[in-house]
Amino acid sequence: MRLALYEPDIPQNTGTLLRTAACLGLAVDLIEPAGFAVTDRNLRRAGLDYLDAAVLTRHSGWTAFDAARRAEGRRLILLTTAAAEPYLDFAFRPDDVILVGRESAGVPERVHASADARLIVPMRPGLRSLNVAIAATFVLGEALRQTAGFPPLVPAHGPGDPR
Repeated sequence: MRLALYEPDIPQNTGTLLRTAACLGLAVDLIEPAGFAVTDRNLRRAGLDYLDAAVLTRHSGWTAFDAARRAEGRRLILLTTAAAEPYLDFAFRPDDVILVGRESAGVPERVHASADARLIVPMRPGLRSLNVAIAATFVLGEALRQTAGFPPLVPAHGPGDPR
């Protein structure tokens, strides 16, 4: 399973998603251009020291990313408020790529058209959307649950440590 970020606008969200992916053992595809300089300094605030554990592949644009994904035979699963299918009703596969769009604009129609599935996180009527990092985390959790893809549980502290 991989997480893909389409032209992210906010470095803090990108850092949060890199940290999340590092903790879950997922690789991240960053589709440029980003709305900020993709530097350690811009990502460290939210990503903290977890960025060193992140597996990040940068793509020069949509065409380069899509070609690489297709060459690997991976399905593209787009999270979008324009979808009708709730993520909880979808059958994920271990080789899926979960794609989130720009915080300010989502993804363009050509990206929508390339997706193998378009999913939504159910929420109360009248509200626009969740933060992209929160929405991605919801969906990644369910995808990993379905595919038994969570990393093995290792105690954070040594045996017998009551913390």
